[in-house]
Amino acid sequence: MGNRFASGKNSIATCDRCGFQYKLKQLKELVIKTKRVNILVCPECWEPDQPQLQLGMYPIDDPQAIRNPRPDTSYVVSGNDYLGSRDIQWGWYPVGMGDDQGLTPNSLKGTGIIGTVTISIT
Repeated sequence: MGNRFASGKNSIATCDRCGFQYKLKQLKELVIKTKRVNILVCPECWEPDQPQLQLGMYPIDDPQAIRNPRPDTSYVVSGNDYLGSRDIQWGWYPVGMGDDQGLTPNSLKGTGIIGTVTISIT
């Protein structure tokens, strides 16, 4: 038994999005949320399936807790208050920390140089 459809190599079709005519073989089918919909679009109108639409479709197992945690004793082991593993300066305004009295250890002081630029037009 032969093929049930014609080859369509010279068929002309209309893009379902922009309305321009293209060869039928140039049109691509849209995929929305991993489902093939019956919309044929031209190469200019075609877009890949948006991954953000697939959020929540697959279960996510992302545990955050640790079984039997231990405290961080690196400050005690190192003997220096500034060499521990938690020596990270957090804050809303971390550069300079707004503390110039030296009460808070701060290695995030910003330095810069202002120079001149000469532009010559020839």
